[in-house]
Amino acid sequence: MGLLSKMTKGVTPQKKATDDVLLLHGLMLMAGSDGVIEDAEWDVLKSYWFTLPEFKGKIFDDVLNEANKVVSRYGDLQESIKALSDIETEAVRKKLFVLAADLAMSSGDVDENEDKLLETMQRLLNIDDALATKTIEVLTIKYAL
Repeated sequence: MGLLSKMTKGVTPQKKATDDVLLLHGLMLMAGSDGVIEDAEWDVLKSYWFTLPEFKGKIFDDVLNEANKVVSRYGDLQESIKALSDIETEAVRKKLFVLAADLAMSSGDVDENEDKLLETMQRLLNIDDALATKTIEVLTIKYAL
């Protein structure tokens, strides 16, 4: 935390992150939940980037820089998950949950960190149990051997 941040904390209003920035932030959190983003996870992230309407016409590095500002605002990566509750659009909240679950399951082995993160996302994004259950059921079919 820099001098200006320390001295103006609570006084200077922070620019609120937009839904597209928070969507990318949430996806990056899931991809890196085990401490590293594997090549296969990058491939999945890229496919989301190039197909989701929230990212259309945007430059990846610009949105990524804004997502990194979210992390710095919260002090660390672990705390920055709280920012996901600022997503204003219900459709984006649901989309993030579904895509985060898809990203976690795409590796074929959901680890404890991914499982806990998805549970936290469900709570922060206000995803009801019915949608969460249906999402997991469909993705289980998608990734079944």
